Amino acid sequence: MKIKIFPNTKWGKARFSLLIGFLLYIFLSPLYGYITYKPKEGDIIFQSLPFAELTKVIEGVTNSPYSHTGLLVQKDGSWYVREAIGSVKDTHLYLWILRGRGDSFAVYRFKEAYQKHIKETLLESAKFLGEPYDFFYKLDDAKIYCSELIFKSYKRATSENLGKLVKLESLNWKPYKDFILSIENKIPLDRIMITPKDLSEAQQIYQVYSNY
Repeated sequence: MKIKIFPNTKWGKARFSLLIGFLLYIFLSPLYGYITYKPKEGDIIFQSLPFAELTKVIEGVTNSPYSHTGLLVQKDGSWYVREAIGSVKDTHLYLWILRGRGDSFAVYRFKEAYQKHIKETLLESAKFLGEPYDFFYKLDDAKIYCSELIFKSYKRATSENLGKLVKLESLNWKPYKDFILSIENKIPLDRIMITPKDLSEAQQIYQVYSNY
């Protein structure tokens, strides 16, 4: 019995071509970013996570497309993103790009005067591997979230802040009041945090790549 792989009808061929084109787009779109971006260890990479309620809140509260961030590390000749998502772990760069919404990402690099701190920052970040994700976005050490991972790693390496710490009350929280109250007993207006947006605006770094 012969198995037909390629359709014979006009409409069958059209559908098959559309399917192939769609699959090529899914594969080649993140591949383009992966190839055109030239990584350097210590780069800080930002992306928009797939749409979910939490993603909408993070981006809406901060008025930014950045809902996630990680730190570039090199292991065994390959590039990985050290990130806090579920837990702190290293994710292959290509898979990290593939996960992002629209395969879009932006990369910031330490200015020359601060590159001397990269090695120690990476060493500090490794100490957080395996730590659980913090859905309450506190700056304590019980759990950790994405921008906190990078902020604390740099802070412990240098005793300096990377980006501006902000209180929730200064952000665009009001449209998301109901969601916040679904996980908190009250709106924690005094909660101090480091957002992906504020991390990206740190004076020690500058943008070297973006396909947004």
